[in-house]
Amino acid sequence: MISRSPTADAADSDAALLPLMLWLSPAFPVGSFAYSQGLEWAVANDDIHDARSLGGWLVDLLTFGAPRADAILFGTCFRAAEAEDWEALAEANAFAIALANSAERRLETTAQGGAFVLAARAAWDCEPLRQLSLAERVAYPAAVASASAGHGLPLEASLQAFILAQIAAAVSAVVRLGPIGQTDGQKIQATLVPRIRALAREASGSNLTDLGSCTFRAEIAAMRHETQYSRLFRS
Repeated sequence: MISRSPTADAADSDAALLPLMLWLSPAFPVGSFAYSQGLEWAVANDDIHDARSLGGWLVDLLTFGAPRADAILFGTCFRAAEAEDWEALAEANAFAIALANSAERRLETTAQGGAFVLAARAAWDCEPLRQLSLAERVAYPAAVASASAGHGLPLEASLQAFILAQIAAAVSAVVRLGPIGQTDGQKIQATLVPRIRALAREASGSNLTDLGSCTFRAEIAAMRHETQYSRLFRS
């Protein structure tokens, strides 16, 4: 019998996470670059004007807002897909769409969710994605969670990657809008890594009864952006 070294086992574990790097990279065709999560209005209104104000905004979102809700929904969809409970997966997906409380929030999650399913099924098809594609609309966390579960990826690591990608997209949007530069953007993301890990741990053991948010200014920003006169982003 040939024994395997701990180094070889660790390498295999790391390699298993490579699909997440592909699915959540800016090159994966979901159009994440086109959305600002309401941040464009927040910048125009001077709520976000430097690295400190953006960092505080993102801390609040991770603690009380949409990223936390999306992480809990991701975990719920992942466990349903892993258990092959297609009814529960469909219900969680529908609930995720229903929780989008503005037109642009709904557009952001369903446009990216639908695009993710199309792209992932072309190259990374699996039964959870096939089942999810039966829905009229797909929420983005449900799509990524289904692919992750369908390919046997670990839940907490998948959550970490998903949350980080959401935060990176938000930071990128603000960099393009001008209040901060790329170096400040990287510093903010590095500072938020412990909070992202903590949220992933929390969400991996949470369920729909743990949902709740109170980031009213962020929700107002998403709604006000719908009628903003000059816009670069779709949300």
